[in-house]
Amino acid sequence: MAVDLLGGDQAPAVVVDGALRAAQADPSLHLTLVGPAEAADAVLAALDPPDRQRITTVVTTAETVRGAANAVAEGRADALVSAGDTGATVLSAARELGRWPGVRRPALAAVLPTAAGRLVLLDVGSSVDPDEAALLAHARLGSAYASIVFDLKSPRVGLLTIGSETGKGDRLRRSAPSLFASRPLPAGARYVGLVEGGDVVLGSAADVVVTDGFTGNVLLKGLETGYALTGPPKPGTALPPRAAVLLGVGGTVVVCHGAATGSDLAAGIAYAADLHRRASVAAIADLLRYSEVSHD
Repeated sequence: MAVDLLGGDQAPAVVVDGALRAAQADPSLHLTLVGPAEAADAVLAALDPPDRQRITTVVTTAETVRGAANAVAEGRADALVSAGDTGATVLSAARELGRWPGVRRPALAAVLPTAAGRLVLLDVGSSVDPDEAALLAHARLGSAYASIVFDLKSPRVGLLTIGSETGKGDRLRRSAPSLFASRPLPAGARYVGLVEGGDVVLGSAADVVVTDGFTGNVLLKGLETGYALTGPPKPGTALPPRAAVLLGVGGTVVVCHGAATGSDLAAGIAYAADLHRRASVAAIADLLRYSEVSHD
């Protein structure tokens, strides 16, 4: 895992903490730490000598997220994890790893607990001003992700707006439904119509909810804070990692919140490792029949 040591509001200290937790929790995990030498040394110093062999360092203080993305592009790492600026992470991933055909704007997909189980919400911060075509591309990405990662058969896809009645919402939300209804989605997914914020909590109307990155980010942070205070909507279930996977680029990229704690970073690293071990991104690309990437 390539870890951006300078990503996050409290970096590098919180990233050092997260990387150390992840390395100690998973003896088979290998980390490539990209950032200042003193930050990487702090991780090495806290590990037992045998475990230090699982740590590689790339010393730099500039464009650390791009350095981490480059490590993945060159095969020196299998996934990228960063809690840094979302725009910089998305741009670095797109430049170094390339985008899938038809994906001009990669999407950040987060998993939320619901009363019915779980739900994929996207975009949660990558594309704040998409058009109808971008929303449709995100619906395809989210459908494939839900199918591969959660083994969902025929995922239900909803478009988030202010009401479930036809014509509700702004211009984008009024014009997108006809496009969604007329285009096929992968994995047998089907468009089920407009959904509201309450449907995201209940989870009974859709398995994948599509929205713009601005609205999705506001909703995600509000729900995560609420769940942290009161618990998930389905008692007894574990909260998913406070991280999102970047869909639409040629590699595994996990983005954590800028305000992530060490525990959050460790969970994000473990999430990225799990996605890689299951070859999830390659399976999603295969389902969408993407065999190449574009670096333009």
